[in-house]
Amino acid sequence: MRTRGGLLLANIVAGLGLGYTVTNIGFGDYAELNRMFTFQDLRMFLAFAGAVGIIVCVFLLLRVRRTPGRIHAGVVPGAVLFGTGWAISGGCPAIPIIQVSSGYLPAVVTLVGVVVGMRLCRWANARYFQLDSGSCGV
Repeated sequence: MRTRGGLLLANIVAGLGLGYTVTNIGFGDYAELNRMFTFQDLRMFLAFAGAVGIIVCVFLLLRVRRTPGRIHAGVVPGAVLFGTGWAISGGCPAIPIIQVSSGYLPAVVTLVGVVVGMRLCRWANARYFQLDSGSCGV
């Protein structure tokens, strides 16, 4: 499976599986996410925590280590903006794609916001901040 076609097929299958799972858990439903962020229902938090626990175990099994180095100056403000955007829009950048594919067309506004935000970030970084993008591809 080292050919481009094989990798593409594997990515498509994995993406469809992830989309199916995420949708069935409820991460594609704005009302479910709203209940999670307002602490009305802990089911979503537990699903998220379970996923983090599984990936930690997988990383330990595969002996994945973080590459030592300095932390990018934009990590904390970026994390705050990402979390705020997630809470307002009802999803991280992947969720609106799932929502649109499920027929929830207002998520197109969120996708447009993601694209505009990425472009504004690149513009502001080039003009004002000149932060090293590292591997983030800013």
